[in-house]
Amino acid sequence: MTAVITHRPDGYFIGREEDVKAVAEALRPSDAAGTLLVRGEAGIGKTAVVERGRAMAVREGVPVLRITRDSDAGEAGAAELADAVCGALSEVADGRLLGHVTAIRRAQSRTVDHRGEWALLSTISEQLRDAASRAPFALLCDHVERLPPRTASALSLVLRVFRPAGVPVVLAARPTSPGPGTGELPAAAGDVLDLAPLAPEEVADLIARRLGRPADPGMLTAVRWALGPLAGNPRAVLSLLAAGAEAGGLLELDGRFGLTVPREALRLAADAAGLRRLVPRSMGPDTEAAEVATTLAHVIGNAELRLEDLYLLERHPASPADVGSRTFEGLAGEGVLTVDEDGRITFAVPAFAAALRALSPSHDVRDLHARIACSVAGRLGTATAGASHPRLTDHVAAAGPMIEDTVATPLLLAVARSHARRDPAKAMRSYRWALGRLSPHDPGTPGTLREAAGLALRNADHASALALGEPLLACLDVPHHVGPGELEFTARVWAWAALHEHRLPDSDGAGPGARTVPERMPGVAELVALGRRYGIGQGAVEPGPGRAGDPVTAGGTTQGPLPGDAELRLLAAAVTGGAEVGGATDGGGLATAAAYGDLAGALHIVLGDRYRASGDSTAGRYHAVVGGYLSGRWDEALAAARAIELRGRAGGAHGVGQLARALVAEIHCYRGDVAQARSWLDLIPDSLVHPLVVRARMGLRYGSGRADAALEDGWREARLARAGGLLAGVERVLLRLLAHALDANDPREAGRTLRELESLHEEAASALTGEAVLLAHGVLHRDVESLLAARRMIRQRGDALLEVHCHQWLAEVSDDPLPWLVKAAQGAHRLGAGRRFRGMISRAARRRDVAVPTAPRRAATWQLSEPDLHLIEMISNGATNRQIAARLACSEKTVERRLTRLFRRTGRRSRVELATAWLDGSLTRPGLLPNTPAHDRPSPTTRSTVPRPPAAG
Repeated sequence: MTAVITHRPDGYFIGREEDVKAVAEALRPSDAAGTLLVRGEAGIGKTAVVERGRAMAVREGVPVLRITRDSDAGEAGAAELADAVCGALSEVADGRLLGHVTAIRRAQSRTVDHRGEWALLSTISEQLRDAASRAPFALLCDHVERLPPRTASALSLVLRVFRPAGVPVVLAARPTSPGPGTGELPAAAGDVLDLAPLAPEEVADLIARRLGRPADPGMLTAVRWALGPLAGNPRAVLSLLAAGAEAGGLLELDGRFGLTVPREALRLAADAAGLRRLVPRSMGPDTEAAEVATTLAHVIGNAELRLEDLYLLERHPASPADVGSRTFEGLAGEGVLTVDEDGRITFAVPAFAAALRALSPSHDVRDLHARIACSVAGRLGTATAGASHPRLTDHVAAAGPMIEDTVATPLLLAVARSHARRDPAKAMRSYRWALGRLSPHDPGTPGTLREAAGLALRNADHASALALGEPLLACLDVPHHVGPGELEFTARVWAWAALHEHRLPDSDGAGPGARTVPERMPGVAELVALGRRYGIGQGAVEPGPGRAGDPVTAGGTTQGPLPGDAELRLLAAAVTGGAEVGGATDGGGLATAAAYGDLAGALHIVLGDRYRASGDSTAGRYHAVVGGYLSGRWDEALAAARAIELRGRAGGAHGVGQLARALVAEIHCYRGDVAQARSWLDLIPDSLVHPLVVRARMGLRYGSGRADAALEDGWREARLARAGGLLAGVERVLLRLLAHALDANDPREAGRTLRELESLHEEAASALTGEAVLLAHGVLHRDVESLLAARRMIRQRGDALLEVHCHQWLAEVSDDPLPWLVKAAQGAHRLGAGRRFRGMISRAARRRDVAVPTAPRRAATWQLSEPDLHLIEMISNGATNRQIAARLACSEKTVERRLTRLFRRTGRRSRVELATAWLDGSLTRPGLLPNTPAHDRPSPTTRSTVPRPPAAG
């Protein structure tokens, strides 16, 4: 499901309840009425807060008159202010006020010089005061920063010198620098309300309200990164969401929205009006600054840009006007651009730069990249330039054909070979760009491919290794030049990377000629066969012919992470069964990994220290899914599965995790959400037969009330899996069939399942099949010792769900069922099991004539944030609101609002109660402190690390 953004202005009021009340209070007429300035950056929600406060005051019967500027206003200053005030008074349906309008107009007609303006301002104040005494009202002026300096100065004089008593005034403006005009207005205000950026949890709430669903934590992190200093700005957040929805970059999974695009692609809505509301006014669409910023955004989006490069471009006659001096300094001064200690130039708001890249630059940026790269290469030589300036890689790539191959290729290879250890990511990109320029007929191409493959293998850079497929296949197609043996190492690394991204190297989309590679290279065929055994692809193939010798080596000197023949046989035997698995199961670890298609887990067990980390690959993420599923951390498993799905939907080199979809569906089935389970299972091709998929499909059918179909299909698909050589995991399908038979009180079906399990154990002889036989034998023959032995094996492996089933079955056969029922109920509660699964435990309790255990109440779902804890510690140390405001660089009213929210969330009514609760440990209960295990949480006696503030006064 993709996102549809609708306009909901209430999002601007998240976390602003106290601000709205403050505006409404300031608009109430009284003898002590004063002036309130609502101040905040563009997009922070000033207008929304002021309008909501105005509406609240109007509902209470207070007329609120707007002081607005006519777009066709004539002379600025006191005359324009007089026009605005007269227009506001004319809106009041009270004939008594017309005389005050006439008096102001008469004074305005006599204004001819500076003295006359003072008299006019005095008259405006006097008439406002008299009018308010007859018909009380309030004045409201929004967007004060847009007033001409003379008009703003006149308004400031009215409020400071000729203050109309009894007339409340509310102003709203962006922060301005001290000076004439709008800079004088803060001094005229009796009180200032600074609107702070939204806190991270408030931003999450804003996104959830706008999308109608919460956002995935990964999406929230990406949004914060893309917006930088605008991360707490409501308009910026909403602009980002609108652009993302328009581009189809938002996807709903499990009731949460995530991103199908990298965070670098997140951008603000690229309409000029929207951008002008969020950035300095000098960045208008027709200004020189906008032109330069757009050009720089394109350049920086392609390659690293430094100040020295700007100086070089400035000296070039064909460069954009003033790109390196005045305009750049203006953009940096306004905070649009930032420069770090090394002279690197970046945009403060990455999403703004991405929005500018959606616009067409007025200059050919390829030419700029070419000048930067060629200037350095011409001055130092290609080899030296590449060795000393690795950033030139991206400039050469962005320049494309504007740099000749004779210059680009040596420079790229120099970067790759010089920085392979210091910056492998940059070196890998250099290899890829160089291979894009090298001809397949070039004698150096096979060697370069091998170097690049070795680098990708050492650093688990599977995406880059997959990108070597195109030049690899091109070399294989060159007749009579190189034999397949010279390229086999690169081909094996390519296939290895494909498996880690849950793809097959000979699948559709892998490139022309890819399907023939396994036929020409036995080592690749072995890896393809292994991948199919682990659920990658849509079927199973027999392992290719083995090759004698040691494991393949990387670089020809040291043993690399690619598995050898014996290890490949062991990895395959873990799935298909065999005597080789007996001594290498690691307490059932290898058998478990094989049963769940966890290739990364199996490789780690078999290869040990030789195995490079699976990196950010699909296999690595699926390993996290399996770990979370088995250990009972199902929310973590769901989050990891959503991450795989989002990466797969984004395309590129990343594949989807079919088995991850099956595990997610099973979790939803156990939690009682049949609709979500069905939506995930529908994504799995019908042709894929794997025990995990069989289990999930059977659970969905059973949970949907089709018990007979579930049992029939379960038996049929289990036999299909066994016939295809997929034995690992079938024992859990049979255990699922046994559980359903016991629940239906069908001893004949249960006995049939036990016989099938015993037959499977004779064939596979794995730790998991032995464990399953003990479970089935124990529950059917009421053998407590067998169940206890199986329970020890299950706990050693860490299978939370199967342990719950084991406890349930122990309750069926044990002389004292209550302890086992309690353990089963507690385990089901930890997993968040649904009604159907809890019903199985209830029925077991009724059969044994014992009371059903009550599940413990769920813990609180909210936590104190780090800023909350910092504020509580300062209060506990005796800091006043003024001292806290000084430390946090905010107003005292902001501190008061934060304290009000903190009182509401913690249930405390005062600073004393809050400090006492912190010191006596009441606030350190489990689940309240963020990201802190229970044994690491501070005790009440722990001394605070926040320094005690100085005494007041």
